Amino acid sequence: MHDERRRIEERAQRLHTQRIKPAVYAATVPLAVEAWQAPGEPVPFDRAAAAAYEPFAMDTPWGPPWGTTWFRMRGQVPAEWAGRRVEAVIDLGFVGGWPGNQAEALVHLADGTPLKAVNPLNQYVPVAAPAAGGEEVHYLVEAASNPDILADDFARPTPLGDVLTAGDRPLYTFRSADLAVLDEQVWHLDLDLQVLRELMAELAEHDPRRHEILHALDRALDLLDLDDVAGSATAVREALRPVLAKPAHASAHVISGVGHAHIDSAWLWPIRETKRKTARTFSNVTSLAEEYEEFVFACSQAQQYAWVRDNHPQVWERIRKSVEKGQWAPVGGMWVEADGNLPGGEAIARQLVHGKRFFLEHFGIETKGVWLPDSFGYTAAYPQLAKLAGNEWFLTQKISWNQTNKFPHHTFWWEGIDGTRIFTHFPPIDTYNARFSGEEMSRAVRNYAEKGGASRSLAPFGWGDGGGGPTREIMERARRLRDLEGSPRVEIEHPDAFFAKAREEYPDAPVWVGELYLELHRATYTSQARTKQGNRRSEHLLREAELWATTAALHAPGYAYPYERLDRLWKTVLLHQFHDILPGSSIAWVHREAEAEYARVAEELQELAGEAVAALGGGGARAFNTSPYDRAEVVRTAGGVPAYVEVPANGSAPLAVAEPPRPVTVDGRVLDNGLVRVEVAEDGTLASVFDLRAHREVLAGPGNLLRLHTDLPNYWDAWDIDKHYRNRYTDLLDATSVEVVEQDPLLASIRVSRSFGKGSTIVQTITLRAGSPRVDFETDLDWHEAEKILKAGFPVDIRAAHASAEIQFGHVQRPTHVNTSWEAARFEVSGHRWVHLAEPGYGVAVLNDSTYGHDVTRTVREDGGTTTTVGLSLVRAPRVPDPGADQGRHRFTYSLLPGADIEDAVAEGYALNLPLRVADAAGAPEPVVSVRGDGVTVEAVKLADDASGDVVVRLYECRGGRVRGVLRTGFPLAGAQITDLLERPLEEVPVDDGVPVALRPFQILTLRLRRAAAG
Repeated sequence: MHDERRRIEERAQRLHTQRIKPAVYAATVPLAVEAWQAPGEPVPFDRAAAAAYEPFAMDTPWGPPWGTTWFRMRGQVPAEWAGRRVEAVIDLGFVGGWPGNQAEALVHLADGTPLKAVNPLNQYVPVAAPAAGGEEVHYLVEAASNPDILADDFARPTPLGDVLTAGDRPLYTFRSADLAVLDEQVWHLDLDLQVLRELMAELAEHDPRRHEILHALDRALDLLDLDDVAGSATAVREALRPVLAKPAHASAHVISGVGHAHIDSAWLWPIRETKRKTARTFSNVTSLAEEYEEFVFACSQAQQYAWVRDNHPQVWERIRKSVEKGQWAPVGGMWVEADGNLPGGEAIARQLVHGKRFFLEHFGIETKGVWLPDSFGYTAAYPQLAKLAGNEWFLTQKISWNQTNKFPHHTFWWEGIDGTRIFTHFPPIDTYNARFSGEEMSRAVRNYAEKGGASRSLAPFGWGDGGGGPTREIMERARRLRDLEGSPRVEIEHPDAFFAKAREEYPDAPVWVGELYLELHRATYTSQARTKQGNRRSEHLLREAELWATTAALHAPGYAYPYERLDRLWKTVLLHQFHDILPGSSIAWVHREAEAEYARVAEELQELAGEAVAALGGGGARAFNTSPYDRAEVVRTAGGVPAYVEVPANGSAPLAVAEPPRPVTVDGRVLDNGLVRVEVAEDGTLASVFDLRAHREVLAGPGNLLRLHTDLPNYWDAWDIDKHYRNRYTDLLDATSVEVVEQDPLLASIRVSRSFGKGSTIVQTITLRAGSPRVDFETDLDWHEAEKILKAGFPVDIRAAHASAEIQFGHVQRPTHVNTSWEAARFEVSGHRWVHLAEPGYGVAVLNDSTYGHDVTRTVREDGGTTTTVGLSLVRAPRVPDPGADQGRHRFTYSLLPGADIEDAVAEGYALNLPLRVADAAGAPEPVVSVRGDGVTVEAVKLADDASGDVVVRLYECRGGRVRGVLRTGFPLAGAQITDLLERPLEEVPVDDGVPVALRPFQILTLRLRRAAAG
């Protein structure tokens, strides 16, 4: 047989694209269109319906950036269309093929009922099937003119990322709004050809199936009448039926398809636009569910459900009905799809608590898995937290983006830092926006790492990131691929069903231990520093407000625990932990609003904590310690005077009652408190930090060396820091002034000022306090650089085989060497409040109050000694997607803690982030709880969410070892239970003189404490 592949493939391509696709709509008539430009922010339907509309012609520019234009569309179905499938087809002037980052609209009936959204890949609105003829059509269409931030493929900055800078030039040109007849036979023929042509292209050239499809296409297209495509479509389809009917091989891979519409809660659009995106997408999804009974749609992020419930009650009711029918699957059990590294431990617990509770309350469904396809790496604390919230599985996809190493598994057991394992899956289709193309199907099989051990994988399908969701075309592809030779089988099913089958098939799946580190997007630990600082401070203020509100509720008559306010504030903080807000990868508008929101949250939480402390009654100045560790430290009084105080964990004490330790002395640029001696060099770096207790020098080079690096990643500016940043830098060694600014027996400070770059300044106050080896660097930075990163380096004279970094409810150890490509790829890593370096007998910690990104490097000196350097990433200056990212004022503190073990690092990390609160109060009551047992750390103290009055305490083992301890209460105790994260009882705990606790390494324990009746 002669090789005619090229002729047939080119013939099929031309006939398909130039003749069959244009014939999908058999006839059209234009709708009459009028328009009204809403002023400013979006308006409710009622206001839009009452507005004055003006005639609007096609091919007219419309839509200023971030504007809303309402279009009134009217028409009548022609009588001759009776019996046909009639749709409205609307083209707003769409650009490109991604529905999520451009013009999109929600179509309403005249009475305000939302029908369906329109976007580039989903332009139709059903009118009648079949039509009777004469139907009146009257729509009000809310069209959003969101700018295409990706128009330049992230190649250059754009002012379009904020309504304040975007201008008002119309972005789009309205192309058409028609009533149209859908020719269903032609439409199905189009889909038949799509599936067959794409399958054929993926099969090997020597595969007989490829040639069978090729010649079937050639024969079938002979039946196509170019003058009557509609009239001949049925014959062409019949000719193709045999080749579409051949079943898949018995050993074919099985893909469990689940509808999906990954909607970023903010990213290249603000939160207010996401609220509308959810309504548009969920309208489409519920409409599709009515058309395809086998359809199942998985949707996470309880916050987005709440937006729809509050703003679009009719869409909410459609969701509820779809859930009842089993076509809508709430998944994930989190308030939002949060970043996987940066939220604190208690915040991740609350993400799970608030998400799962929402789905239980509104749908009676307990979600079984964590659904996080798009976060930028995942903390090793997740397996334990997920299981404690009642989850059985974990799903992500993002690790497939690794820059260097290919992750070795797709289905595996993920083991966390405490030993908990959870069944985990990475879809080998490598996308959470699948459409069942031939290339995707082939990729899923080709990538699948579990061949020979398992045979199934998951594929989330539907347009995402900016929403849109599944389409009828994708559903039709799935139907054709259900059992088709040469392709994996597609089964539409609930994610729980997939995970149950996968676990049954592959119970001995391999185990991955520790964090899931993404070898990409490492700059998300640093970008938008003020957003990250707002999150860190909000998390600690929430802890503080809950602790003192609990104290007041137990001991202050008439005080009412602020359940609703705390719930609202937690949800605000949880929302902003979304994986494109907290990482700093959103447009300027998002981060501008986030910073303002964090300021409001801080103000209200300070107010709540102040009200709770005030409720305890006046009686003199006291220091309140929110930390879970006893503290003996210097604090400033209300008048700013230093005072030394000893305060118990979770308790309070009068100011200045403790015997002061050895005073701080100042000799030129040398500070000495009897524990450490700190010498500041003329250039403002640290010349020496000598540990007087251990009789050893801590530093192996200039300490607090500020280094300005060129920072232009290969592609994703706000997301990435590429290794070549290390190759070009400037050390900031020219201090404009170094001066002693405070000298007191309890506290002394040296201030170092610098100017550098393009008008940037940095003022650092180096402080040593009596009784503490901790050296603080209070930093005031005015930053005006572009495409730079500022790091602070601490080279210490320690030979450390690994560095320990705090994560949620524990820490991870990362090698300091680069023996393998896996270690070399971790050139920038995340941590929370501290990084710790140690050799046998001695350790040093570097602490921070709002910094997450850092690197740890090592060198061996000529004398054989090893220098291990911690480099804190302080601030960056990416220009895309926010050209003004990080510009302006920053205030933060980091610290050096010599002679520290892990528990010292934990305690001082809490102390730095939870400064003592000084307030007027009576003799305060006993702490709500106190713990005896090294390494037992209290993370949260609150009243139970069910308003029962029970006290809930969450604690964990912080050192990585086993421990037994006792928790005692400052109130009469009637009983105690161990609970899950949702405060549901797991087992009763015997209570005698306190509550006994026995913890394995890094174990999290939630206790519910019942109060004894008064009297």
